[in-house]
Amino acid sequence: MKKSFQNPYIPILIFSLVVFLIHWGLDSALSIITYYSISSIYLFHVISALAVAGIIHLVYVNSKDYAGYAFMGTSLLKMLAAILFLLPGFLSEEKPSFANILNFFVPYFLFLIFEAIQVIKLINPKEEN
Repeated sequence: MKKSFQNPYIPILIFSLVVFLIHWGLDSALSIITYYSISSIYLFHVISALAVAGIIHLVYVNSKDYAGYAFMGTSLLKMLAAILFLLPGFLSEEKPSFANILNFFVPYFLFLIFEAIQVIKLINPKEEN
């Protein structure tokens, strides 16, 4: 039987690199001036994705039944962290534009979808015949 979620960090890093390169290419081609730098946005996403994967892996090893609940809890914490990340921009005199907000939230939801797929694979492993 294949052990799923054995090393959750490598797929996250590969996914992050691919999404970062696509985003960087689009940003440089469209010349969108960002309020938040792309490197800080992806640093936030990578650190939060690695933290979520680590917590879910820890919960899964100790109690497999609660891995889904751990994902929901860490997703809530990640959402609160995203608000804290964006808060200085909203409180400043120069507000970020809608395009700058999209520069943060498009990768946020891509990472969230990627994490959800990884957790679904972990919770519902395919049975081998």
